[in-house]
Amino acid sequence: MITRRPGNFTAGKKKILVVDDHPIVRQGLTLLINQEADLAVCGLAEEMHSGLRAIQANRPDIVILDISLTGPDGLEMLKNIRINFPHLPVLILSMHDESIYAERALRAGANGYIMKQEATEKVLVALRRILNGEIYVSDRISNNMLQHYVRGANLSEHSLLAELTNRELEVFRLIGDGRGTRQIADVLHLSVKTVESYQAHIKEKLSLRSARELVQHAIQWNVTEKSA
Repeated sequence: MITRRPGNFTAGKKKILVVDDHPIVRQGLTLLINQEADLAVCGLAEEMHSGLRAIQANRPDIVILDISLTGPDGLEMLKNIRINFPHLPVLILSMHDESIYAERALRAGANGYIMKQEATEKVLVALRRILNGEIYVSDRISNNMLQHYVRGANLSEHSLLAELTNRELEVFRLIGDGRGTRQIADVLHLSVKTVESYQAHIKEKLSLRSARELVQHAIQWNVTEKSA
């Protein structure tokens, strides 16, 4: 889904594209941003392919991007943005634990990461800082990053999930959503054999003995994520 092309309502304002698969989130962000004198939402999309088309059509100054999208996830879309629109700033807005995802997002080329649980005014702060050429993360992640550079510590060393690649984490999340192997293959446009290979790697890295344990672990993690 793509909304209007930028018109007079964006004159003199920074144009923002919102990519999120929840209509309420898209509407809420639009209402929040369009109240500002210097910012305006120029387009909306709910998944990667329509999002990339919306970037081409609307030429936004910045993209707000959710990680959990229908089909390929936000990190996959971020990879595509960096290939096709290398200088376009991206703010990741997600419900997912920043201690697991923030570092991944920044490594993939995001300019900032903010959780949906944060106060709405922080979204505006993050947008303006990024548009000003800065990186935006929470104080907690900023402090962890300082420790990472000063002490050489792994930012996400407390979590075995940090050992998963971005694609493996995406498969793990879809397993937790109750998707079967063939469904995951269809969503990610992969072969069943490739998905099975990812599942095997995940089990090995998380020290899980069976497919049943993998499903239970993934569901438990998803429930914890959504209730956080």
